[in-house]
Amino acid sequence: MKLLNTLLIKAGSDGAQRLLGWATLVGLFTTGVLGLLVVPPDAAQGDVQRLMYVHVPAAWLAFTSFGVVFVTSIAYLRTGRIRWDRIAVASAEIGVLFCVLTLFLGALWGRPVWGTWWTWDPRLTTTVVLLLIYVGYLSLRRIADSPSRRAHWSAVVGVVGFVDVPIVHMSVVWWRSLHQEATVVRPGAPTMESGMLFTLLFAFLAFSVAYGYLMAVRLRVGRLEDHAATSVMSQASPRPRRPVSVRTAAAADGGENRG
Repeated sequence: MKLLNTLLIKAGSDGAQRLLGWATLVGLFTTGVLGLLVVPPDAAQGDVQRLMYVHVPAAWLAFTSFGVVFVTSIAYLRTGRIRWDRIAVASAEIGVLFCVLTLFLGALWGRPVWGTWWTWDPRLTTTVVLLLIYVGYLSLRRIADSPSRRAHWSAVVGVVGFVDVPIVHMSVVWWRSLHQEATVVRPGAPTMESGMLFTLLFAFLAFSVAYGYLMAVRLRVGRLEDHAATSVMSQASPRPRRPVSVRTAAAADGGENRG
């Protein structure tokens, strides 16, 4: 716990965020160079296969983000400490971003390969369900009328909703799918050419750094929001003015007229 607090504090500093921001830019730029210029095109799909170096890491980071929501939601339910709720909601927002990016890039990839932008493929369908779960998670936070109830309800959804992540991953095994089976996260060695595998793993590292940067920024914004809300609540409300009766006002007018 102390180590995590230290890491969160250091990650929230200006210097750490600046470093993570530059590392994100360098990592994504290098991924683009490797994916577009260094690695050869796929023998079957050609250049369109290069979308894999963005599409697959985006999907992995969506799963990772929702995994963080799962772990921190359990931690909140066990301890009741609000910092776990803050991490959970920040990771959920980032996960939704990566999930939308995954579906968008998948549509770009699917159009030339499958001949359609969208099909009710098992993996596509379960991914859409996953997105809706965490959009609902974020929407639920706007409904609850107290911070503790909001955090508790969200934590329950964060735990239950993660069940869909392994379903998405295993959907190509359990049902007939247009997607190919896993080539990296699978029993045995990865079935991918070494240069492609290196580029894909590097892209995953670059996206992970981007996740860390977005998380640090979001947590800092969250702390500023909490501080602003606390400042507003702590300000003393202005004392209400005492109403002036009609008789007093008339007496005052009479005194002025006599003067």
